[in-house]
Amino acid sequence: MRIQTILAAALLSTSMTVPALADGHLMVTDEPIELTVHLHNKRYFYDENWPVEQAARKLTGVSLKGATFGTNTPSSKEAHNLMLASGDIPHIVGGDKIKDMVNEYGPQGAFVPLNDLIEEHAPNIKAFFDKYPEKQAAVSSFDGNLYYIPYLPDGKYGRAYWMRQDWLDALGLEVPNNVDELYEVLTAFRNNDPNGNGIKDEVPFFARQWPEVLRLVTLWDGRSSGSDTYHDFVVLDGKVTHGYAGEGYREGIKNIAKWYQEGLIDAEVFTRGSSAREYLLSENLGGMTHDWFASTSGYNPKLRDKIEGFDLAVIAPPASISGVRMAEHRRIPVKPDGWAIAHTNPDPVTTIKYFDFYFTEEGRRLANFGIEGEQYDMVDGKPIFKKEFMEAGPVNSQLYQVGSQVQRGYFQDFGYEIQWTNPSAVRGINLYDAGDYLVDQFLGVAFNEQEQGVYDKKWSQVRDYMLEKQQAWILGSADVEAEWDDYMATLDKMGFNDVLDAMNSAYTRQYGG
Repeated sequence: MRIQTILAAALLSTSMTVPALADGHLMVTDEPIELTVHLHNKRYFYDENWPVEQAARKLTGVSLKGATFGTNTPSSKEAHNLMLASGDIPHIVGGDKIKDMVNEYGPQGAFVPLNDLIEEHAPNIKAFFDKYPEKQAAVSSFDGNLYYIPYLPDGKYGRAYWMRQDWLDALGLEVPNNVDELYEVLTAFRNNDPNGNGIKDEVPFFARQWPEVLRLVTLWDGRSSGSDTYHDFVVLDGKVTHGYAGEGYREGIKNIAKWYQEGLIDAEVFTRGSSAREYLLSENLGGMTHDWFASTSGYNPKLRDKIEGFDLAVIAPPASISGVRMAEHRRIPVKPDGWAIAHTNPDPVTTIKYFDFYFTEEGRRLANFGIEGEQYDMVDGKPIFKKEFMEAGPVNSQLYQVGSQVQRGYFQDFGYEIQWTNPSAVRGINLYDAGDYLVDQFLGVAFNEQEQGVYDKKWSQVRDYMLEKQQAWILGSADVEAEWDDYMATLDKMGFNDVLDAMNSAYTRQYGG
C-alpha cells in the first residue's frame, strides 16, 4: 500500500493534460523558423530526427538543425572548446556542463542574457524561477545575468547504502546502526563465510566508482563532497570549505585505510571499475555497497533465480562517531547542463519562447516521457509507460534514442523514474525520507575574472595533490597521521586558501551572507 501511495504521489506531479497537437496554442512563431543547435552529451548528440524533436517542431513552429561540434569525442568540454575555437557558434548551444562556459563568455558578449527575455516572453520559466529563486541564483553569472536555461533534475534521492540482508540472516546478525556495528558486520562478512561456499572469498564493501569508498569518511564526521560531483567543495556554517582539509576527513581516511588493510574494502576498488557491482553480486561475493536506488534495486529480481534467497536491501546510513546519520549524496536540484542563446541567434525572442515550451505541461511531458501512444499512454490523466516499452530494455537508453531525458533546458519529472523503480528501492526511499538524512548541497558559484584566474591557476594542482595523498594513505604506502601537518602546510603553499577566498567571495556575492 505504501509503495502504491508513493507511486501515485510521484505521478501526480506530472502533466495532467493531453497535448493538443492541432489547435496551435503552443505555436511560438507566426512563420516557421529554423535555428542551428550544438547539443553534446557523452551518450548522444543532437539528432533532428528524434521523434521528440519532430513533435516539438509541429507544436511550436521552430525547427532545430543539428550543428554539434565534437561528435567523435565523448568529452562535452572538448566539444564546447572546438565550437568556441571555430568562431562559428550555432544559434543555440546546449548539452553537458555548459554553465562555466556561458557564465564566463556570456558577459563578454558570446551569449545573450536571458533575464529580460524571460520576464517578457517566457511565463512558464518565469513562474518556475519565481517559485525557486535559489535555483536561479545557482545558475546566474557573476554579473547577475542568467545565460542558460538549466536541466533541472527532479526527486531528492540518488545513492544509498545497500547490504546483503540474506548474509545478515545467514550469520544471525542485525542491520548495523552505527560505525562500530558496521565494522563488526563487515568483519563477519569477511571471516564467517556468509555465501556458504567454504572459501574466504567475500568482499565486504565494494563500489563501482572508487570515490564512493570516500563516503565512509562521514562515519567519522568527515565530508567527501558537497554536491553530486565527486571531490566538490562543501558549505559549512555559511562558508565554502573543502572536506579533504577537515579533521573528520583525517580520522575517516585513517580508518578507511585500516579497513582496507583488513580486507573489509575491495582490494581492487581503485582498478575494478564499473563492472564491480555486476560481477561481485552475480558471483555472490559482494556484501555492501553505496550506489543508485533504481539501478541497484534491479539486482533483486535479476539474481533471485540464480542465488537462493538473494536479498539486497537499503539500510539507513550508520550513525557516525558523534551519532550523526548522513546521506551525503543526493540529486542536485540544478545541473550545469542545459542550453543557451548564442550572440549569433537571429531571433532571441522566438528562441526563449521555444525554451519556454519545455516548461509547459505538454512540453515537459514530451521531454520526460516521449511520444504518447509510442512510449506511453495517458491513464487517468497520467503518462504511464507501455508494458512493452518497459520490457524492451533500460528505460533511460530507450528514451535517449527518441530525444527524451536529454540535456536540454527542462524540468525533469520523477514520475518517469518511479515507474521502473523496483519496490525494494521504493522502500529504501521511504526509509531515507523518514530519517531525513539528506544534507544541503553546494550548488556552485560563478566567478568574476579575478576569481576565475585564481581558481584556474591553483585549484587543479591542489586537487591532484589531495587525491594523490588520499590514495597513498588508503593503500598504506603513506601514513595520514604522520603526514597530516605537512599535508596541510603543502596545501597552503600551493594556494588552497587563496582558492577558498575566491570561492567565498563568489559565494557571498551570489547567495548573500
